[in-house]
Amino acid sequence: MKLRNASAAAAAAVVLALTATACGTGSDSGSNGDKITIGIKFDQPGLGLKTPDGSYAGFDVDVAKYVAKELGYDEGKITWKQAPSAERENLIKNGDVKFVVASYSINEKRLKEVDFAGPYFLTHQDLLVRADDTSITKVEDLNSKKLCSVTGSTSAQNVKEKLAPQADLQQLGGYSECLTGLENKAVDALTTDASILAGYASQKEHQGKFKLAGLSMSDENYGIGLKKGDSDLKGKINKALEKMVSDGTWDKLVKQHFGPSGYKNEPAPKIAG
Repeated sequence: MKLRNASAAAAAAVVLALTATACGTGSDSGSNGDKITIGIKFDQPGLGLKTPDGSYAGFDVDVAKYVAKELGYDEGKITWKQAPSAERENLIKNGDVKFVVASYSINEKRLKEVDFAGPYFLTHQDLLVRADDTSITKVEDLNSKKLCSVTGSTSAQNVKEKLAPQADLQQLGGYSECLTGLENKAVDALTTDASILAGYASQKEHQGKFKLAGLSMSDENYGIGLKKGDSDLKGKINKALEKMVSDGTWDKLVKQHFGPSGYKNEPAPKIAG
């Protein structure tokens, strides 16, 4: 009797040990113990760009690295995953990423599906036009123009629903496609956040070809998207962002990535908590 009880206890201990081991590896969405997967843009100069040598550069990339390090993940432990505008919520909800840092504006519609830490950056919607174009000086001028934006972006919705409902809006898969269309005169303007537009305009191969119209058509507060209800992760990310501002890293990164374009950024926004 005692032998059977001892055997049963031993078997139970093995089961518990195996269960604990299984729970300790890969149970967290977007992470597997010593690695973390983060969603970023691959096609936004100045914010999130995959370079020809396979590395990643931009303000959002460096913000993500800073936050990851504060969470205990060095750069070598990060797996970068492309997060197109239209796929960001799905990537988060499906657990494909731990969080998303991808010029991700906080709005009521998105808050119904995911949570946000931050905001960590404030910009405004603007237009990029060809350098020699003088026909677009106010938002109403877009009603007779071909306008390009990216599928799933708040910029496209804002123009079509509120600002210039008669604009011929074309929504493409990426900003680089819109930029090609603008250069080839297939479209007349590209709309998104001024920070993104400044990144494109300041690229060496584009200098002198385009200009920002200087229209502040909306306030865009960038946040870090994460799974809804994960208050623990949200709190940790917010603490990391607060530290990034207080230790001077935020200012340093802004100057590094946006300074060359002459873009005048807003001060660091207050973390919502």
